[in-house]
Amino acid sequence: MRSKFSHNILSIVTALVVTLFFSCENDFSEVQKVGVLQNQPIGEAEKIDLKYTEIVEDSVHLKANLISPRMLDYSNRDFSFSEFPEGILLKVYDDAGKITTITSEYAIFYSDTDIIDLRENVTITTHDGEVLKTDQLYYNEKLEWVFTNQPWVFTRAAGPMHGVGFDSDKDFKNFQMLEMGGDFELDN
Repeated sequence: MRSKFSHNILSIVTALVVTLFFSCENDFSEVQKVGVLQNQPIGEAEKIDLKYTEIVEDSVHLKANLISPRMLDYSNRDFSFSEFPEGILLKVYDDAGKITTITSEYAIFYSDTDIIDLRENVTITTHDGEVLKTDQLYYNEKLEWVFTNQPWVFTRAAGPMHGVGFDSDKDFKNFQMLEMGGDFELDN
């Protein structure tokens, strides 16, 4: 009796599985498209000219201006980011209105960590003519900290500096080199 009961259960389960198998009409290529769509950006923008302002005592001050030919928005990802595949030009204004420009051929901004990753011909030119060049540079917006592990050259009035890797605050006042070279002065 037990054998007949288990045989009936097996028959019912088999019939159910076969019915479910043949009732599915999804084409494998359609299933693949779902995965592709999840990897696509949720938004695209062209010819970006974004201005960041700050209100101080009833007047508006321009703090930064981001210009880019193209931006891809991947905020639909678990680890969201914005990608600038054709590079950026960023103008940063200090309180006196002096401009520091930052350029790179590629950039990516990770919104969850507030890290900006600049790549390929990264150049920072300060208002007084100092120029930092490297192939990759990271900026942590929360900590206002700049760092790289790549070779870099810093051209300034006191003479050029170069090395591999550094950590610094955004104003380059607390500058620590991993490997150094060039001519430079040390303040005590």
